[in-house]
Amino acid sequence: MIINVLWQVATRFLLKDPSSFTEELARYLLIWTGLLGAAYAVGKKIHLAIDLLPTILKGKKQKSLQVIINGFIILFSLFVFIIGGIRLVYITFLLGQLSPALQVPLAYVYLIVPISGICMVVYSLLNIIDDRNNNHIEVISN
Repeated sequence: MIINVLWQVATRFLLKDPSSFTEELARYLLIWTGLLGAAYAVGKKIHLAIDLLPTILKGKKQKSLQVIINGFIILFSLFVFIIGGIRLVYITFLLGQLSPALQVPLAYVYLIVPISGICMVVYSLLNIIDDRNNNHIEVISN
């Protein structure tokens, strides 16, 4: 993505003829990076959260809360990212929509939505298993 943006700046200011595809490619790479980063954050348990209850609760109540939170992440990921994402990819593939500059099917761009959803579900399931096997849960507070 950095090389892509540097090329855009170079062609715009040095050559006075901006590249036609780099802005669109940067946008699509940012979408992919953001969604993969969200899945990574779920896997590392550093996703955005309000940690009021986890800091108050101790022991089995804290474990139960973590299971509930991961359950909600699984449900959200399943319905929004996986089911909704598959529908989005299917519809854009069926319609044959192409990106304006790159002329690639937009279904390929949107494919990251269900992929990141699957990663989030897998990570959440692994987090539940990990929380149930460990006797302690660490809560990171800033």
